[in-house]
Amino acid sequence: MDIAYIPSPSRGVLHLGPIPLRAYAFCIILGVVAAVWLGSKRWVARGGAKHTVGDIAVWAVPFGLVGGRLYHVITDHQLYFGEGKNPWNAFKIWEGGLGIWGAVALGAVGAWIGCRRRGVPLPAYADAIAPGIVLAQAMGRWGNYFNQELYGRATTLPWGLEIHKTLPDGEVVNGVFHPTFLYESIWDVAVALLVIWADRRWKMGHGRAFALYVAAYTVGRFWTEWLRIDEAHVYFGLRLNDWTSIVVFIGAVAYLVIVGKKRPGREDPASIDPAAHAEAEAAGENAAGDRAADEKSVAGKAAAAQAQAQAQTKAKAKGEGPSETVAGDRPSRIVDGDGGAEADPQPAAAASAAAETTGKDAENPI
Repeated sequence: MDIAYIPSPSRGVLHLGPIPLRAYAFCIILGVVAAVWLGSKRWVARGGAKHTVGDIAVWAVPFGLVGGRLYHVITDHQLYFGEGKNPWNAFKIWEGGLGIWGAVALGAVGAWIGCRRRGVPLPAYADAIAPGIVLAQAMGRWGNYFNQELYGRATTLPWGLEIHKTLPDGEVVNGVFHPTFLYESIWDVAVALLVIWADRRWKMGHGRAFALYVAAYTVGRFWTEWLRIDEAHVYFGLRLNDWTSIVVFIGAVAYLVIVGKKRPGREDPASIDPAAHAEAEAAGENAAGDRAADEKSVAGKAAAAQAQAQAQTKAKAKGEGPSETVAGDRPSRIVDGDGGAEADPQPAAAASAAAETTGKDAENPI
């Protein structure tokens, strides 16, 4: 009795009213988001603009999906064409079936178009996006789990995958099998970490980081493909994807060696993305505008402080300093506080004397 295994998913699709939400599609979408996020961070670190990776992905992703589906349909044409087959099923991408070789190949064409439009060198872009691509593959493989497909041979290992499935021809599959989706997913994460580490260690440029990803991925794909039991074309004892892995591995290693000798190091950061220069210029203009505004604000505050000081000086001079005016021969002085003229003591004394004289005259008339 099996007491330890990976359980089969209860369902691979949820329905929101009439709208089906498929786990396979969600895994693909999450992979694309992760690839763009990681690729953008790496691209900016290399000197590129922050939106370049996403803009080019608008071209690369649709091309990649079409290429992946085409590769699958061509190499597994017996599933869709022939007696008793329905060719329209070739368009049912939600049921699974994306060949990574076709996805990368045609996706590279889409990326090349996007790079041409942005003035970006494709090898530099490929180096930045490489770990993100393989990380997207790691997430996409979980779509195979929800579709209960691409599993391996029967196994008694505790991490075996339980499968309960009815095939299109009516055959019922029940058992525990190697979870090749999980093996490849783990391998893909390891490849992403390897490329990131190697790129930091040796400053890989001119497409060499991408070539390292391809070479490392094909090694893991070779042995997981060897474990699989789904229908495939076999040549000289090996499945078609095994032969593809061998050929692609040799090409990737050759590229690493040749380009490593001819063009070591990385591209000049100033030469990889014209949009980065535009962003830098815009940032410089904004910074200059902010500095001018700050300087204007400081000058305004200084002028206001100077005007206030002058006003205080004038007020002080007007309130405390003597201000003399000539009225005949008699001066008058402004009294601080009331602004009135202080009476002159000499006129007051004359008036008093006149009053006294008048009084005496009244008492002693002539």
